[in-house]
Amino acid sequence: MKALLTLLLTSSLFAHEPVRARKAMVVAQEPIATDVGVDILKRGGNAYDAAVAVAFALAVTYPTAGNIGGGGFALIRTASGETNFIDFREKAPAGATRDMYLDKDGKPTRDSVSGWRAVGVPGTVRGLELMHKKYGKLKWADLVKPSVGLAKNGFELSYSVARGLKSAERQLGGFPESKRLYLNNGAFYDAGYRLRLPELARTLDRIAKRGPNEFYEGQTAKLLADGMAKNGGLVTLEDLKAYQAKERKPLMGKYHGHDIIASPPPSSGGIGMIQMMGVLDRLDYAKAGMGSAKLAHALAETMRRYYADRSQFLGDPDFVKVPVATLTSPAYVAQRAATITDRATPSSEIQHGPVPAEESTETTQISIVDKDGNALSLTYTLNGGYGSGVTAPGLGFLLNNEMDDFSVKPGSPNMYGAVGGQANAIAPGKRMLSSMTPTIVTKDGKLLLVIGAPGGTRIITGVMQAILNVIDFKLNIQDAIDAPRLHHQWQPDRLYLERGWSPDTAEILRKMGHTVETGAGGVSNVHGILVEDRWLQGAPDGRSNGKAAGY
Repeated sequence: MKALLTLLLTSSLFAHEPVRARKAMVVAQEPIATDVGVDILKRGGNAYDAAVAVAFALAVTYPTAGNIGGGGFALIRTASGETNFIDFREKAPAGATRDMYLDKDGKPTRDSVSGWRAVGVPGTVRGLELMHKKYGKLKWADLVKPSVGLAKNGFELSYSVARGLKSAERQLGGFPESKRLYLNNGAFYDAGYRLRLPELARTLDRIAKRGPNEFYEGQTAKLLADGMAKNGGLVTLEDLKAYQAKERKPLMGKYHGHDIIASPPPSSGGIGMIQMMGVLDRLDYAKAGMGSAKLAHALAETMRRYYADRSQFLGDPDFVKVPVATLTSPAYVAQRAATITDRATPSSEIQHGPVPAEESTETTQISIVDKDGNALSLTYTLNGGYGSGVTAPGLGFLLNNEMDDFSVKPGSPNMYGAVGGQANAIAPGKRMLSSMTPTIVTKDGKLLLVIGAPGGTRIITGVMQAILNVIDFKLNIQDAIDAPRLHHQWQPDRLYLERGWSPDTAEILRKMGHTVETGAGGVSNVHGILVEDRWLQGAPDGRSNGKAAGY
C-alpha cells in the first residue's frame, strides 16, 4: 500500500487531463508540427494527408528525429476497418558487407554510429508517397508546402530544441554543414532564435513541385550521391533509384477483449507486444496493483524473455524466415510464462525459446484520428539523436545512422545495448531490425486507441505499459502515458525504474534478485489518442515537449 501511495503521489506531480476534441486529433512530438497537421485536417484533408504534412514539418522543426533522411513505419486503420502497414525502413546500400564495421581485430568500430558510412538508404519520402497515393485526398504539393515555409521563413527555437542542439555538439560538430547550420558554427543558438534553413527549403520546394521522385532520382538524389562518393559513404544513385516502400500485413492479437493491431517485422514491436501481453495474461499480473513490486517483477520477467527471443529470431522478413506464428502462439506463450517464478531469473540463465530453426534512441511519433474515423500511428527516425551527424551539403537535411541497428557483430550490443543475432546481420539491400512499434487497439470492432513512441529498444515496453494502463487500470490516456514505467531488455541484465517508483518497491525488487537501476531518464516518449463516447482524448508524453491538438 505504501508503494502504491508513493507512486500515485509522485505521478500526480506531472499528470494532467488529456486534450479533448470532438472531431479530429493530432499528437506529435513538436508543437509547430502538430498545428500544421490540425490545419490540414481543417482544410478537408484526412488523417493520412495530415501525417504527410506533419512528417515534413518535423523534418524542419524537430531535427533530432524528424526527417527526410531516415525511415520508419506507418500503421493504418481506415474508417471502414481496413488495416495496412507501410514499411519505409532504411536499407543497407548495395555496397554494404557483413563485417564492414569491424576493425582488424574483429572489434566493432564507431563507423556504424557516426559519419557517412553509418547511413542507410533513406525511406521516408517513398513511404509518405505510398501512403498518400493510396489513402490521401489533398494534392502532394499542398502537404509539403507548410514545411517549405517553415524552413525558408524560419521558426522560433523552443528551449528544448535549442538545448538539444547544443548537447549534440559531439555528434554534429565534426561535420562542416551540420556545424554551420545547426550549431551556429559553434556559437550555438538560444531559445527564441528564428532558425532559417534555406538549403532545406530549396530541397523541400523541389520535392513539393516535382514529387517524391525528386528525392530518389532528381537533383536531390544526385547531390546526395555525390556527397556520399566524396566522403566515403556507400549510398549511391543506384541505391536511391532502387528503393521502394512496402505494404505488409499487420499482426493481430487479442488482450482482455481488445484487438491489438500491431507492427510486423522488420519491426520487433508487434511480436513483442502480442507475446508479452499473452504472458502477462497468464500471470494475472494486474491483481498486484499499480506500483507494486509484484507487478514490476511480472513485467520485468516477461520483458527479459521476449528480448532473448528478439535477439535470436528477428530480422528482415525478406531475407530471413521470422517465426511469427510460433513466437505468438498460445502454446509458446504458455511455455514462456511457465518459467517465471517469484524470484528474478538471471539473464545468463535465459535463452531464446525452443523455436524450430527452419522458422527462423531517438525517434518521433505521430498519432492522428480524423473526423471520419480514419486512424494512423506513424513512427519514423534517424536512429540516434541527429542520426549520423552528417548534413548533406547543399541539401540541408540530416542523414540517419541506421546501419547500427543491424547486428554489426552478432552477439555484441549496439548503441542501445541491444544484442542481435545472425537473423539481423548486415546484407546488401536488407532492412535492419527496428523497435518502432506503432499500434492501434480496437474493441468490439470500434477504434479505441492509436499509440506509439520514440525511444530505441525502450519503445516496445513503453507503448505496452501505456496500453495496459488504459485496458487494465482504466486510466485516461494522459495518466496512462504519464505513469512511471520500467524496462528490462534481457541484456544488459538490469531492471530500470523511472523516477516515480517507490524506493520501497525498488528495495523489494532487489531482494527478489533484480539488479535495479533508477533514474530520471524516460522509458520512451509515448504519444496517443483514446476514443471515448463522444470525445477524442489526445496526449503527448509528459516527458516530452509534444503537443496534442484537435477541433
